[in-house]
Amino acid sequence: MATDPALLARIERLESLEQIRQLPAKYALALDMRDMDAMASLFPEDVRVGREETGRKAFRAWMDRTLRSPFTGTSHHIGGHIIEFDDADHAQGVVYSKNEHETGDEWVIMQMMYVDNYVRIQEPDGPRWYFARRLPLYWYATDLNQPPVGDNKMRWPGTEWTEGNFHKLFPSYAEFWAREGDHGGPVAEPAPLNGFLATMRRGADAPRVKVRAD
Repeated sequence: MATDPALLARIERLESLEQIRQLPAKYALALDMRDMDAMASLFPEDVRVGREETGRKAFRAWMDRTLRSPFTGTSHHIGGHIIEFDDADHAQGVVYSKNEHETGDEWVIMQMMYVDNYVRIQEPDGPRWYFARRLPLYWYATDLNQPPVGDNKMRWPGTEWTEGNFHKLFPSYAEFWAREGDHGGPVAEPAPLNGFLATMRRGADAPRVKVRAD
């Protein structure tokens, strides 16, 4: 049996990575299949729901209300997933998601990313990772027959068109378009292996987001 502390720590980290990678896929399946109990089980027992409520039961009820209108059906396609650890029991990540929504007589497609926080909790059957928080950052949402060209790409049926927040967490996007071409300076050193997201964010605060269950 392996007893080397460094090796055991590496194995534990790999197991944690695998658990966390499963979370967005489980979230997508639970959401699309409308299994609200499965959805709630991906969050800790004391999950916050809005400003005043906490707990899985409150979260399940909120998700139930949200997914009845305006959506008839949804399909979520998970893309690239970056995971970085703050310590043994806390991690953060970014995962892309391309979504389709049947809503009335329209078919709304969406491109977005989730900025996640994860927490590991000791359970009777062993340690388990949960979502601590999911922050959705949207690029566009529009009917399949209305290409999302222009600034206001969020086009939900029956609502005013608004700007998304897909790029707001990472300063590089605005900086890229603010200059005429390559800035000519030296190329930055590669980010630390467990600091890619922090390097890209450069201290940027999370934008305020009106959260939908998506």
